[in-house]
Amino acid sequence: MWDFAIMTLLFAVIIVALIFEYINGFHDTANSIATVVSTKVLTPRQAVVLAAVTNLLGAMWGTAVAKTISSGLVDAKMVALTSDIIICALLGAIIWNLITWWFGLPSSSSHALIGGLCGCALAASNNNWNVIIWSQPDPQHWYLGKGLLWKVIVPMITSPLAGLLLGFTVMALLYLLLQNARPLRVNRFFGRAQMFSAGAMGFMHGTNDAQKTMGIIALTLFTATRAGQLDHLPAWLSFLRVPEPAPGQDMEIRLWIKVTCALVMASGTWVGGWRIIKTLGHKMVKLHPINGFAAEASSATVIFVATHLGIPVSTTHNISAAIMGVGVARRLNAIKWTVVERMVWAWILTIPVTALLGYWFVRMLQACGIITV
Repeated sequence: MWDFAIMTLLFAVIIVALIFEYINGFHDTANSIATVVSTKVLTPRQAVVLAAVTNLLGAMWGTAVAKTISSGLVDAKMVALTSDIIICALLGAIIWNLITWWFGLPSSSSHALIGGLCGCALAASNNNWNVIIWSQPDPQHWYLGKGLLWKVIVPMITSPLAGLLLGFTVMALLYLLLQNARPLRVNRFFGRAQMFSAGAMGFMHGTNDAQKTMGIIALTLFTATRAGQLDHLPAWLSFLRVPEPAPGQDMEIRLWIKVTCALVMASGTWVGGWRIIKTLGHKMVKLHPINGFAAEASSATVIFVATHLGIPVSTTHNISAAIMGVGVARRLNAIKWTVVERMVWAWILTIPVTALLGYWFVRMLQACGIITV
């Protein structure tokens, strides 16, 4: 007979993970629609519909990032990432997301989740730093390693830099090519073009961000399966089992996990996220349709490359950096650098703060006797 208490805790993890995904829908998706709203190409309602649909489609495309989260950051052989530990990681990420959303700071949900996961694993392993996979060779990509260093820390620096440089380059080329064009015609053309670039941005956001929660759910079910906690499930619950991957292979992400996360993120998008839209679309730099197109196209390109490599990059960091690059291409003082400074501090603090929150939650539950590892 299957253990009712274990199953209750398991379903609690899935529910909390989906709450995180829902919050991600209105927290990070605001980044993908901020520019198209601020340039007045689409109304907020139209932009939310576009983002919800494209996020849904993007979330169903590929699982490389989900596999990184589920098996590429924490050594599951050194610590059992049980349901209660996973909940602590998710709570740390949720709290940070809500704090930054309240203050209108476009921080990274991706890095919040990664920080919470690493902090919890460290606490659960009694401060054994080897539980975190820092750096390993990647047999699938010889030019890129695995682990926290190559999949998180390096991209945290290089992907915004790439977004900034690409945004600057695209905008500078457009200025050069269209210097003699009539402003009215330029605005009309890029107003239409921006609908496609905003759609691409929403799609790429879904391909990368939705997969973090997929990875967490798959990791939780895999841990429970390996521990034998799902051996005696009734047939109608057999879909919860995630078997051990073959040697050298990544963990399988089941179809029902992908569909559920995609739908939840899309529904979260419906509530908007207008505080962050205001920061990105209005406070940092004044945008026109041509600027919005350049920023969105640049950011979507960077995220596409990262998703292909299984790197969980921040949509927030990329679109923010691309907007900065577009603004600098106009003139250096077009950017409101005080707003940028607040954003950068949020970026820097995200992983340490969520790691501390996750660590503290695990320690607190250990002190209460709820977590015994």
